[in-house]
Amino acid sequence: MDVGHCYLDGNADVVEFCPHNSFHHVLAASTYTLQEGDNPTRSGSISLFNINLKKLDLSYRLKTAGIFDMKWNPIIGSTTTRPLLAQADADGFLKIHHLKSSDNNQLHDLQEVINQKLTSSMCLCLDWDPLATSISVGHSDGSVSLTAFQETKTTILQEWKAHEFEVWATSFDPHQPHLVYTGSDDCKLKGWDLRNYPSSPTFQNSKSHQMGVCCIAKSPHCPYTLYTGSYDEKLRVWDVRSISRPVNEVNLGGGVWRIKNHSVVHGLILAACMHNGFAIVKVNGDEVKVVETYNKHESLAYGADWCRGSVCEEGEKGKTVIATCSFYDKLLRVWVPEFEIIVPLN
Repeated sequence: MDVGHCYLDGNADVVEFCPHNSFHHVLAASTYTLQEGDNPTRSGSISLFNINLKKLDLSYRLKTAGIFDMKWNPIIGSTTTRPLLAQADADGFLKIHHLKSSDNNQLHDLQEVINQKLTSSMCLCLDWDPLATSISVGHSDGSVSLTAFQETKTTILQEWKAHEFEVWATSFDPHQPHLVYTGSDDCKLKGWDLRNYPSSPTFQNSKSHQMGVCCIAKSPHCPYTLYTGSYDEKLRVWDVRSISRPVNEVNLGGGVWRIKNHSVVHGLILAACMHNGFAIVKVNGDEVKVVETYNKHESLAYGADWCRGSVCEEGEKGKTVIATCSFYDKLLRVWVPEFEIIVPLN
């Protein structure tokens, strides 16, 4: 079921539902647009939407540098309760915005609280640690930086050369927050122990991915399960206790650019597959199965996310809502999957 769609003001590449209670209906969508010429520029924006089962309403838009990645601060174990949105942009900045609301949570805007230049190259990806006290950022020159965050200031704790080429993925391990996983165009998946200074790799796999590693997501439910997506079109399932080869894989087609775990349902993954639309994948023991595909976009499938809570109208059962976006056609879509997703009761 399609809820609604919207054409953004630039090439759409990231969508992120707010995970914080009372803000599950807030969706952030970002853009990255390259203006070529003698003095090329990379511009972008963040748009905030209110979502329900009948429509999506644009409530706010902020002009920025071109954005490659953005993420809300986590809520489980976090030391702060206010919603914060971090962006990694083409000008080499890490910026953090505070979500402000009024009019019964229907009107929103973003207040910038951090604006820090990290690199002369581009910031391509980021991730918050589980306590929301630090952020790892991957750069286009192959380096990774670790930045401490405290309310209105940041401090660069470490920076190291992690890969030979662009770092497209960085992800904290929520079960072992001293570990960060990174993936790159050099086809390598690496794990780093932040307790060492400078951080040293605890492992690396340079043989399994046939092309660049685009995305990494640790399972929030199993302490040993890790997922990666690659330009080689495969979603891989790993056991972090033995990283020499994946325990399973599935070919999703088109290049796996983004993967998102469902926050409650074990082994349910949403994937953006670039040239092959979007897929919902169920991992159940040794079985990895595509249970639904969504192909209503007409350009590169880049951004995808689950709404953290179920959305319902009066008198109706709650439904799982998904947001997806595609790049060159600048299209954002919000939809409800046909596959029945049974959310366990608390």
